Amino acid sequence: MDCVAPDVACNGNARPKPSPTPSVRRRAIPAVTLTDLVSFRPVAPALASEPDGIGIVGMPTNLVATAQTQTLRGELFDFAVSVRFTPDHYSFAYGDGTTRTSRTAGTRWSASGDPQFTPTGTSHAYRERGTYMAAVTVSYAATVNFGDGVWRPVAGFVTSTSAGQSIRVYEAHTALVARTCTEKPSGPGC
Repeated sequence: MDCVAPDVACNGNARPKPSPTPSVRRRAIPAVTLTDLVSFRPVAPALASEPDGIGIVGMPTNLVATAQTQTLRGELFDFAVSVRFTPDHYSFAYGDGTTRTSRTAGTRWSASGDPQFTPTGTSHAYRERGTYMAAVTVSYAATVNFGDGVWRPVAGFVTSTSAGQSIRVYEAHTALVARTCTEKPSGPGC
């Protein structure tokens, strides 16, 4: 005799129903702090100066940082996680003891249509000639996603500092003369 009815045993008695599979418990998503993100580090920003690594005493030298939003993947608390770092603010250190914090990374003069030596929100006028090592520290806001599509903010900022950008600052002197250096090679400044 073949048994074909799933709920009936071969002897005609009702089969006991199997106990339901225990439900899989969902683990609670943990709260994340900055110290939990120690193994997730954003790429260091880049720093450029205009005009191309030089400056003139008393005139603006323009500094421009490059930092993008970055998403890193890994594991945190035994969860697969994505960590997104978004630039929030920029702290420029000009190498002469002067600093400035900006909400923007700065803009190249050519991109803004301004002539060289136009003051910008991230430029700096050095007071003395010499060589200065400038840098920028970017403060990133962090958010985490545990694979459920929800980005959760993490309190505080993760910072990353650029390599130093050497800036050679020169003095510029002008003199009014009656003739050009071609006309009078022995003239002042020739």
